[in-house]
Amino acid sequence: MVVLVTGANGQLGQSIQFIAGNYPDIQFIFCSSSDLDITNKDNCEKVFSQSKPDFCINAAAYTAVDKAETETEKAHFINVIGAKNLAEVCKYFGTTLLHISTDFVFDGNKSIPYAEEDATNPQSVYGQTKLDGEKAVREILDKYFIIRTSWVYSQFGNNFMKTILRLAKERTSLGIVSDQIGTPTNAVDLAEAILKIVESQKSKTKKETTNTQHPSPNTQFGIYNFSNDGECSWYDFAKKILEINNVNIDLQSIPTTSYPTPAQRPKYSVLDKSKIKIVFGIDIKSWDESLRTLVI
Repeated sequence: MVVLVTGANGQLGQSIQFIAGNYPDIQFIFCSSSDLDITNKDNCEKVFSQSKPDFCINAAAYTAVDKAETETEKAHFINVIGAKNLAEVCKYFGTTLLHISTDFVFDGNKSIPYAEEDATNPQSVYGQTKLDGEKAVREILDKYFIIRTSWVYSQFGNNFMKTILRLAKERTSLGIVSDQIGTPTNAVDLAEAILKIVESQKSKTKKETTNTQHPSPNTQFGIYNFSNDGECSWYDFAKKILEINNVNIDLQSIPTTSYPTPAQRPKYSVLDKSKIKIVFGIDIKSWDESLRTLVI
């Protein structure tokens, strides 16, 4: 089974590479942006014609949330045109697409976890481009999985965890926002969930399910939420990062109004993971338990 991974140098791409050895039955093809430019359809067609992947995991994305407010064209090309190109090429080659999306497609005005079918209402350019990318995939493909995630961190690349640890070495105090609530996601846990979905597809059966709400994974394409379990604020997340790494610093809780950013963040973006747990039997670690596996 051939699995092509775009965005190989990003957090998720590197996390998939990190665990790829645990999946000997899968032939992985890892493509960085220089190997596969998803905004160039001809390039996509050339790579797919050479590799003929059974699955494509699209881990390539424009994720600079604040920069997207001014780099709107760049964000659109990568998050929308790129997704559209991959969907069209996947359709032509009969490839199943696993496309990664975000909690930023929601406005954050709820106070209970967001389910996959909840109304979307992005409040930023980044969120809008990711939603538009989702729509392109859904309009073009039947064989797709869209996986929405949140607050991704890992031992790879740049992320909140690494930023907190770096700033803690440079400063004596830090002010972290405490009125935005969500759930951190260990990119390795996300990678494992994605590959569990891939593996579920290679062992399809003709057995019909009697569960009409959550059909068999053999037919259950669509949108899924994945993050670690539980919820916290950015302040809580930072506090736990420092605690686990035995770093002592004056950590202050501040409101969002004290730390204005170009892009508006959802106030509450916890994702309901019931669907992915039921359909694919995925066990999800709590965010703090998973964080403890990454002492830097």
